[in-house]
Amino acid sequence: MDLASLLELAWPVMLKGTGYTLLFAVASMVLGLALGMLIALVRVLELPLVAQVARVYVSAFRGTPLLVQVFIIYYGLPSIGIEFSPLTAGILALTLNVAAYLSESLRGAVSGVGQGQWAAGTSLGLTHVQTLRYVVAPQALRVAVPSLSNSLISLIKDTSLVSVIAVTELMLATKELISTTFQPFPLYIAAAGVYWVLSLSFEQVQRQLEKRLAFPH
Repeated sequence: MDLASLLELAWPVMLKGTGYTLLFAVASMVLGLALGMLIALVRVLELPLVAQVARVYVSAFRGTPLLVQVFIIYYGLPSIGIEFSPLTAGILALTLNVAAYLSESLRGAVSGVGQGQWAAGTSLGLTHVQTLRYVVAPQALRVAVPSLSNSLISLIKDTSLVSVIAVTELMLATKELISTTFQPFPLYIAAAGVYWVLSLSFEQVQRQLEKRLAFPH
């Protein structure tokens, strides 16, 4: 099969797989960022008991492979009566995993803001929560953007792992094409190119965010 015929055959299948990859990535990014912010807030405020649970959660999801987490959620939970569709299981696993990393990035950024800022908020009559919201958090967000963006860009590549639960995202679509065309090299190169283009697109978003949130000079 010549290259032109191969691309004509592969393009629709890979395009559909790319759509699923984007769905997994964007959904997990949004949900993971929301959950990560909540976990970081709980740990920064050191809420009794809840902060301990959050600490164990972060340790567990950062200390175990994402692939194992996907298997547990999709294949393990049905044994105790909790069952998800492949799409839901994939998004859930990616969300829980990336939220653990994002929460640490956010918590680290908050810790990096000087204690003088907390004292300044207190001197203005703000509560601890108000100081965090109006004084510390905006400064921490500027610091956290590069780290958050790196985690979210890595998430695009991590979506390839959900192929193990029969979701036809880009990687599984590529494997299915290879099984029928027996052309692994050009197809894997094409898949790598798609992942690269997606990552470059999110890198552009990161740069724009950094510019918007940059300290005034």
